Amino acid sequence: MSARVDPPVSQEAPERGRVLLRDGRAAALAPLGGADLASLERLLARLASPELAARLRSLAPKTPSGAPAFDPATRVTLGVWGGSGPDRSLLAVGGYARQENGPRAEVALAVDDAVRGLGLGTLLLERLTWIASGAGIDRLWAWIGPGGEAVRAVVRESGLPFTERPAGAGVEVEILTAPTDEGVRRAEERDRVATVASLVPLLRPRRVAVVGASERPGGIGRRLLDNVLAHGFRGEVWPVHPHAERIAGCRAYPSFDALPAAPDLVVVAVPASAVETVVDEAGRAGARALVVITAGYAEVGPAGRERQRALLERARGWGMRLLGPNCLGVINTAPDVRLDAVFAPVDPAPGPVAVGSQSGALGAALLDYAREQGIGVSSFVSLGNKADVSGNDLLQYWEADPDTRVIVLYLESFGNPRRFGRLARRVGRAKPVLVVKAGRSPAGSRAAGSHTAALAASETAVDALFRQAGVVRADTLEELFDVAALLGRQPLPPGPRVAVVTNAGGPAILAADALAAAGLELAPPDEATTAALRSLLPPEASTLNPVDMIASASASTYAAVVRTLRDAGACDAALAIFVPAGGASAAEVYAALEEVAQDAPVPGASPIPLLACFMQTEPPPRGSIPVYRFPESAARALGAAWRYARWRREPPGELVDLVGTDIARGRSLCRQALAAGRHWLDPAACQDLLEAFGIRALPLRTAPDVDGAVEAARAVGYPVAVKMVSDTLVHKTEWGGVRLGLTGDDAVRAACQGIADALAAAGRAGDLRGFAVQAMAPPGMELMAGSVADPLFGPLVAFGLGGVDVEAAADVVFRIAPLTDRDARAMVEGIRARRRLDGTRGRPGVDRDGLVDLLLRLSRLVEELPEVAEVDLNPVVAGPPGNGVWVVDARVRVGMPAPTGEARSAP
Repeated sequence: MSARVDPPVSQEAPERGRVLLRDGRAAALAPLGGADLASLERLLARLASPELAARLRSLAPKTPSGAPAFDPATRVTLGVWGGSGPDRSLLAVGGYARQENGPRAEVALAVDDAVRGLGLGTLLLERLTWIASGAGIDRLWAWIGPGGEAVRAVVRESGLPFTERPAGAGVEVEILTAPTDEGVRRAEERDRVATVASLVPLLRPRRVAVVGASERPGGIGRRLLDNVLAHGFRGEVWPVHPHAERIAGCRAYPSFDALPAAPDLVVVAVPASAVETVVDEAGRAGARALVVITAGYAEVGPAGRERQRALLERARGWGMRLLGPNCLGVINTAPDVRLDAVFAPVDPAPGPVAVGSQSGALGAALLDYAREQGIGVSSFVSLGNKADVSGNDLLQYWEADPDTRVIVLYLESFGNPRRFGRLARRVGRAKPVLVVKAGRSPAGSRAAGSHTAALAASETAVDALFRQAGVVRADTLEELFDVAALLGRQPLPPGPRVAVVTNAGGPAILAADALAAAGLELAPPDEATTAALRSLLPPEASTLNPVDMIASASASTYAAVVRTLRDAGACDAALAIFVPAGGASAAEVYAALEEVAQDAPVPGASPIPLLACFMQTEPPPRGSIPVYRFPESAARALGAAWRYARWRREPPGELVDLVGTDIARGRSLCRQALAAGRHWLDPAACQDLLEAFGIRALPLRTAPDVDGAVEAARAVGYPVAVKMVSDTLVHKTEWGGVRLGLTGDDAVRAACQGIADALAAAGRAGDLRGFAVQAMAPPGMELMAGSVADPLFGPLVAFGLGGVDVEAAADVVFRIAPLTDRDARAMVEGIRARRRLDGTRGRPGVDRDGLVDLLLRLSRLVEELPEVAEVDLNPVVAGPPGNGVWVVDARVRVGMPAPTGEARSAP
């Protein structure tokens, strides 16, 4: 097995949607159609090279009119558009045409001189290679004539492997389309740079125009303007109002044409009917970003969705980023910015935590709670309807923001979860990403056609995504900020060992229980450390862990004990619990602990996080050490910090290029079934599909009747199992449709007759389509693997205990495809019954490497074959190491995933 590379994930489809120029301006990407030929000709007429213009004409759509032509297997032409309405124009074009169904295609690119040097040529080339690679085209070639150095620079900048050779007066360049580490790294870096540049006018503007503020206090627009002014925005503020001369003490301007310069950011709080006019005027004035506070868009239904689509199209046409609509606004507390463009009365203190919220009202509550808890905020963004700017954009901005140490998100939905996972996995290597995801409870249930689908609950995909990406998921908003307070102020724990230092025994017991539940350990100190502690404490104190210093403990004793434990390397984190007992005050204890936190450990000792639990009604002291009211809250926060630290320390894992896979054969099997109108593959087709991806299944043959079943049994070799084949009945055992351990012809005949009789007695004789005859499974542990296609997240891969009681046991873990080797191994180690994999009561352990290989191959199958909607491999028998892993029973459904609530059936 060798490593393979997954291509980058674009925010929208690779062939269409928003794209960003290097300077942050937005543009629109789309396939060209016959209706775009006039725009194409206008661009080609401006090119200096007649040869290039001719080649692009040859790649262009051939139909004079109609819908865009997009056929990745033969011909693709993409255009990048700028401007809006009558000002709309084609900025760049690129396309390829395949040569006689071979593996090569000719490619050509052209960029308007007005936008040259802004990355459009490179962007088009990378998108064309992604599309071509997915269509089985492994090489693109281009002839570059004299003066074509700019095109050669595009190829070099892409990071794609290429070769050059002389060809007439120019050179022929051949580019490999398969993703490479360097090509993906450069593509992601270009995307990050452009995204950050596009959000600078939103989060670090120098000039802000406010539209919708009036002389009358109290309105949303006026409250926005008042907040911008009250918080000392470091740039220029320009109210735009057709009649007012001054608003809130500021000079007002009657229109955008009257402004002294182009605004970076325009905040819009006018009725929905007037928003598009404001967008056009702002765009013509050269604005770079919009915050649309106005509601009445996608949140109100189909008419609102159409208004939102038109709004987004206008903003993109003018090259602007759009925050909202239906949002609260944006805040940046950096001392050189001090932007507070929200209409709620919130005033967060500066600090290291960036907050993004899909709910405006909840976002305001989050900021209030953060201030109450002494948690400082670097910036806040209310996403609203997420028409354009999304959580994915914010991840990239905050990744590069030096003022941000922790990223906190409140999400209600995902626009592109696969891209979120990819970005969060990268960002999380440097900064923790904390999320509260609303909507955990299922809104409904659906009848499942397989065990895998039945086990994939509504939040399964979200949990899998967060686990793979290292995202810290909080169940409540309180827990979210408990964890943020710790990660924003203290170092990560280097290990799971926690020392509890207390002046009261009862809370320490609660802490010990909560820490154990959070996956942490209370390791006792060694003899030398114990002796050092005895020298600091009275005889009646306990030097075990928890260290109970008794009620008379002074502030200096707290400090001395925590410092001793840290410097001795006796713990990876320390939790100090204080209960008012008439001795030291909370302020004194906190000040003493702060001194320890600020001290450097002795040489050889690692910095560790310090937490405090002050069980009192008075507001706790504030500083670098987070303070919790109860020990359980501190334990949960520390457990989350340790899980994140452990994820960050581990290698990220690799996608594995598996030998013995035949993707073309697998795709052909699926398409044959769909062409025949069959959605559940019959047992023989399932067997062939698994074989195409190197997944071992027990030998099997199908037969239409009893005599055929006997012949099949002789061919397979006794002993055998006989199973019914049905297009409509789901679980074979529930219908008496399985007979095992058959050792001869007569036993096979009797088994087939028994199955037919059982179905007839149930009134389902017409559902029997034949028999499957299979070799008996070798000894081993019964497990299951499977996949179900989620319409938003893509394929989910499952692994767990198998057999007929799989749903009752519900010991199954899920991950999102594609799986890395680390993902697959974590799945095997992640079931509750993982100790049984090592063998119990004299039974040998199982082939864990074989299970990892099975999961990687299943992941590749569902990744490469989007036609596959469900796979259920149950049971899978795992024998001892060296004996391998065998699929005993397989069900595969092809076609689109069934909608929620739709009943499905399987053979």
